[in-house]
Amino acid sequence: MYKDKTFIIAEAGVNHNGSLEMAKKLILKAAEAGADAVKFQTFKADKVISRFAEKATYQKRTTGTEESQLEMVRKLELDEAAHVELQSFCKECNIEFLSTPFDLESVDLLVKKLELPLLKIPSGEITNGPLLLKIAQTGLPVILSTGMSTLGEVEQALGALAFGYTNLHENPSIQKFQEAFISDIGQRALLNKVTLLHCTTEYPTPYQDVNLRAIDTMRQVFGLPVGLSDHTEGTAIPIAAVAREAKVIEKHFTLDKNLPGPDHKASLEPEELKAMVLAIRQVEAALGSRLKSPAESEMKNKDIARKSLVATCVIQQGETFTTDKLTTKRPGTGINPMYYWEVVGKVADRAYQEDEVIVSYANTL
Repeated sequence: MYKDKTFIIAEAGVNHNGSLEMAKKLILKAAEAGADAVKFQTFKADKVISRFAEKATYQKRTTGTEESQLEMVRKLELDEAAHVELQSFCKECNIEFLSTPFDLESVDLLVKKLELPLLKIPSGEITNGPLLLKIAQTGLPVILSTGMSTLGEVEQALGALAFGYTNLHENPSIQKFQEAFISDIGQRALLNKVTLLHCTTEYPTPYQDVNLRAIDTMRQVFGLPVGLSDHTEGTAIPIAAVAREAKVIEKHFTLDKNLPGPDHKASLEPEELKAMVLAIRQVEAALGSRLKSPAESEMKNKDIARKSLVATCVIQQGETFTTDKLTTKRPGTGINPMYYWEVVGKVADRAYQEDEVIVSYANTL
């Protein structure tokens, strides 16, 4: 998936506001923008959120405080029929349908009913051992977001995944997770199945809290592909992440930032998403290889931009080249000026006019 280009996920999330029609419009806009996948969120609100759970600060800011988090999220739930219809519409639009499961039943829906090729695990579930285990036991590849996490917590989550991938008949435990993580078979499973996403879980994320260098750290520590789930305003940060060789970019988008709902204001609008995808593809093309050598496109400018040794006056055949008779000027079709000191003291093997490029010399005549 990541061999040729960055995998770009347009995160529709819950920006459909519970409307199937709006969800389809999001799919269409993601496809038009050139994203590789559009991702939704799959959950049973009553199985995910306690009735005593408060809204996050950003949710209170965007949706008010009159309703609870559970009441807010219930309105954003998509049923099985909606998932089937959206997946079908994605096929029509030639874009991959993805979704994030937040509970065990939702895993079954996505895997057994929709037969998704991979699953995305959100940052908030990185400590949810039972969910991590069930997802790994499906055998599917996963993309794991790591917002709000330490390296130790990421390692624990990877241990749960490694255990789920490799130990189908043992009883799970923290110790077994650690053993699976350090085992050769567990490491191979993780390398084959898991991509990490660096993430800062704040909406929008202040730029000073992004810490893009953590992408390098996780790549070095875990030896896995790493990407970015970005919640900053604008498109600069995901583009910069691709320059740091992020393999996956996930970015929230919406039809209109002014729509009611918790995530719209921290999302891109369709034209911004399109511009981000284009910029990422341009950066990919610009990254090239690690070899420092002239590009084919610049070779035609080489002789024009570089200089040669040039006669400052008329020089007769047999005359000795001296420092007052030589200078450096364009074009670069003659003797390379790096050989200036080699030419001084030699003799002209032919006559040169003033300003003529020096192309050859002789030691003696």
